[in-house]
Amino acid sequence: MGLTIQKLLSVGGKTLQEAGVENSNNDAEALLCFVTGYDRKDLFLHSADDIGENYEDLYFRHIGRRASGEPLQYIISEQYFLGHRFYVDPAVLIPRQETELLAVQAIDHIKANADVKNVLDLCTGSGVLAISIALACPDLKITASDVSVHALALSVQNADDLGVSDRIVFKQSDLFSAFDDEIYKNVFDLVVTNPPYVRTGDITNLAREIRDYEPSMALDGGADGLMFYHRIAKTVRAYMRPGACIMAEIGSDQGEEVAAIFLEAGYKSIEISQDLNHLDRFFKASLEM
Repeated sequence: MGLTIQKLLSVGGKTLQEAGVENSNNDAEALLCFVTGYDRKDLFLHSADDIGENYEDLYFRHIGRRASGEPLQYIISEQYFLGHRFYVDPAVLIPRQETELLAVQAIDHIKANADVKNVLDLCTGSGVLAISIALACPDLKITASDVSVHALALSVQNADDLGVSDRIVFKQSDLFSAFDDEIYKNVFDLVVTNPPYVRTGDITNLAREIRDYEPSMALDGGADGLMFYHRIAKTVRAYMRPGACIMAEIGSDQGEEVAAIFLEAGYKSIEISQDLNHLDRFFKASLEM
């Protein structure tokens, strides 16, 4: 006879705790739910049950992966974002709470400005920004782009799963390298982006879950972390209509530098706002009418 669910959770949680995993008990529960198909209430109701040797072995293999530092989200292939389930894998960054705040800011801006009809999501990754905006604002035309073919395929899958694939055009492009100027010139009313912004030299200092498992190309913003903001500031305005707005996620110590980059490029009404930890995290600017 194998271990009961209660014992599996105890052993799994202790293993993760000893490995230095934060929220060890939560992750042990999530992994057992993933293996069994139960929800957390089912784990409680069936705590005295034996799930069988095959499931038990699979559970401890997943516990071992998490103990080694592999993010929970990659093991179970999902992350929730604004209440919606998104598929994730190591080709994309794991969506975070800060980016949820950027999505909310963008949605609020759209709802407050009836003239916003065309939206661009640069560096879309798993598609959380474009898809969340499409779910909240059904009358928009949305374009989502990424340089990674694998990431773009995953974002298309997420759009299909959430029923908005017919309202988003997905483009494989290194920023605007694949954008036809005749089609996209002066088109977008709003641009949202969460580009790579970690300094190259800082990547080795990140938590092991990020450093060893998340895609470096989605993290690395060059020597000063500002490479993509320079590139975007120089190129995106050709694709924005007069009066359009750009909103971006930034590093917590990059507010003044990003503002200066866009100010020099001719943008106006520049704003820097904070995340829930009161750290600079979001940038907003507009083009003159």
